Amino acid sequence: MSGIVASTFDDVYWVHNDSGDSSRIFAIKADGSVVLPRLVTTFFPNRSSDAWEGYSIDNAWHHDWEDIAIADGTIFIADVGNNENARRDLGVYVVNEPNPYYVHKARAAGFLPIRYPDQLQYPATQWHFDCEAVFTFEGNLYFLTKHRQPGKPMAWEAGTKLYRLDTRHTDRENVLTLVDHHREISLATGADVSPDSNRLAILTYTRLWVFDRPAREDKWLQSTAQVLDLDPNLVQQNEAVAWETNESLLITNENRAIFRVSLDALTPTGSSRVNH
Repeated sequence: MSGIVASTFDDVYWVHNDSGDSSRIFAIKADGSVVLPRLVTTFFPNRSSDAWEGYSIDNAWHHDWEDIAIADGTIFIADVGNNENARRDLGVYVVNEPNPYYVHKARAAGFLPIRYPDQLQYPATQWHFDCEAVFTFEGNLYFLTKHRQPGKPMAWEAGTKLYRLDTRHTDRENVLTLVDHHREISLATGADVSPDSNRLAILTYTRLWVFDRPAREDKWLQSTAQVLDLDPNLVQQNEAVAWETNESLLITNENRAIFRVSLDALTPTGSSRVNH
C-alpha cells in the first residue's frame, strides 16, 4: 500500500499500490479485510479476496501513484512520483468516489497536470521535486516534497516543502503555489488532515509528525507539532497514513501491514505504543 484515505462510506479506506501496478484501487476495512463489490460476492461466492483485482480506474495510467486524498466525494489519485526529478507529466487523477459495495470499476473524470513553480530544469538542479504525500484541507489539494541529493536517487536530504493546487486546468499545467517549508521533516511518505480539520499528520520512514491547525491560513508547518518515533524493524517501509478518528491514526506499509497509533502516544520527542 502506497496510499490510504478514509472513504465517505463508514469504516472503508481506499488504498493503492506503488509504481509497477495497473490503474486500480482497493477498498479495505481498518482491520485489513478487503471489501468486495456485489458483482464478486454474487457471482463468485467462493472467491478469495486475495484474488480480487480491485476497482479499475479507466482513463488513467499508473506511472508512479504515490498517495490518495478525498474531498466532498471526489477522490484524487496523485501520480507524482519523481525519483530522478525529471518527469514533466506529473499530475492528479480526479475520480468521483464509487460505491465500493455496488460497482467494480470507475472512470477518471479528468487529469490535472501539475508543475512546481521553482523547478526550472528536468532533471532539476536540486532534487527537491519528488512527492509521496498529498492531503486535502478546506477543499484544496496539498503536496509535500521528498528531497534527494542531485544525481543520487537513494541519497536523501532533510527538509520538505508544502505546495497548494489553486487551479484545476485539464488542458494545461497547473503551477502549484509554494505555501510553507520545514527543515527537519525528512522523507515524507504520507499525509492526512483529521476529520475535524484540526490536525495534520505527516508520515516519514522513521517518524510520525502531527501538527496543530495553523493560526493563520494554511501554514501548517509553522504550528506546534508532536512526534512519535517509529522503529523501522517494526513498521518496515511505511508509506501511508490516514486518520481513523480525531484521536487515532492508521499507518500502512508496502508489506500489507496496518498499525494503529493513538494520538496520546505522541510526545515532543516521540516514543512507543504502536499496536500492530
